Parts: sequence; structure tokens; C-alpha cells
Amino acid sequence: MGETALLELKSLQVAYGGIQAVKGIDLVVRERELVCLIGANGAGKTTTLKAVTGLARSAAGRIVYDGAEITGLRAHQIARRGLAMVPEGRGVFAQLTIEENLAMGAYARSDGGVAADVERAFALFPRLKERRRQTAGTLSGGEQQMLAISRALMSRPKLLLLDEPSMGLAPLMVEKIFEVVRAIAAEGVTLLLVEQNARLALEVSHRGYVLEGGLVTISGEARSLLGDPRIREAYLGEE
Repeated sequence: MGETALLELKSLQVAYGGIQAVKGIDLVVRERELVCLIGANGAGKTTTLKAVTGLARSAAGRIVYDGAEITGLRAHQIARRGLAMVPEGRGVFAQLTIEENLAMGAYARSDGGVAADVERAFALFPRLKERRRQTAGTLSGGEQQMLAISRALMSRPKLLLLDEPSMGLAPLMVEKIFEVVRAIAAEGVTLLLVEQNARLALEVSHRGYVLEGGLVTISGEARSLLGDPRIREAYLGEE
């Protein structure tokens, strides 16, 4: 893990229709780190990711990515700087095949490594290789999640944002998805993970932030957060 901050949120505020969803948070993700953002529904987790990717406008504060301020940039400008997001609900192109979805992930690239990256995606998720010519809309929820992650990796991101990757998936599929999240992190990709399954998120992460009502209430090393009685009671279902 590098000590260089790849992403910094400084007093970030985001409002939707007069409601302040994010109320001034500070957050740092360093190079080669896996950082998670946990909290209940409506805490502001997804809104935070949308602000980072330019899908939601920040009302105040700063977003610094890879040494440059990206506050106020449009989503396509941010994506071209090597930042990719796997959205909640997966968002695959239902009418396109698996192969075509992967090609869409590499649309902004002009290097010669695209074919090798398709093979890498198939090595991570052999099930996608078996179904490579199948349209994405006919895949199961878990297979669509595999495809959404693979499509994001096709852009060779410096920073990958994952929004609720386990949502709606069977336990075995969740296990597989998180195995791959670990593998991606081990390859040196920097990750910011939003996840309702707090235990899973903290078990794979280096550090974590707890968001409550649009504010960061607790943060620290993931291992120490797993043992924190407040988190055990509120998010792990333990007394």
C-alpha cells in the first residue's frame, strides 16, 4: 500500500432537492488500499460515490483525485482519468452480449491490451467465458454482477468504486464476488467499497468509515472496527 492519497474528500456536502444527504465528510483512500464505507440505508453512502464520479453535484467541499481537483467535472471527464464505478443494481447493457459489454468497458482505450484483459476477465469469472455470446439481460443477478465488475476493469481503472456488490445475491455468489474483490485488490487496484454487509466489507478492507445520517461517525483500521462494540452492536448484530 502506498502512502500517497489517490482520493481525498474534504468537507464534502451533497444535497438532493433541499435534503442534505452528505453533510460535510472527510475521507482518504491511499494508493493500493481497499477502503470500505459502511452504514444503514439512507446514510449517504451511494450519494458519496455519485459525487466522486460526477453523477451528483457537490454542494460544498472538495474532491481531489490523483493530485488534481475534480469537483464539478462531468462524469465522462472523470471516467477518462482512470476512475470507474460498478453501480448498485449492476447496470449492464441488457441487449448486448457479454463480449459486447466488455468491449464497452474499454471504449476509451487505444492500447493493444484489450484482448488480454478480456481473457483476464474470463479467468476471474469462468462462467462469463462459458456464456460469452449470451445477452446480458438473460444472465442471473450474480452473473450480471460478475459482468459489471469485469466491464469496469476493462477500463484499467486506477480507482474502482463498488456500490453494494453483494446486494440481492445468494450466499455462494457473494462469497465468489468477494474472493474476486480480494484478488483485484491484491493486483494493486485501489478500491472504495460501499457495502451493507458490514462484516464482509471490514474483513476484506484495510480501513473503514462508518456513515450515519450523512456524517462520518467512526473511522479506522478495519480490524479494529470489527472489534468495536458500537459497530458490533449496530452493524454486526452482536451485543
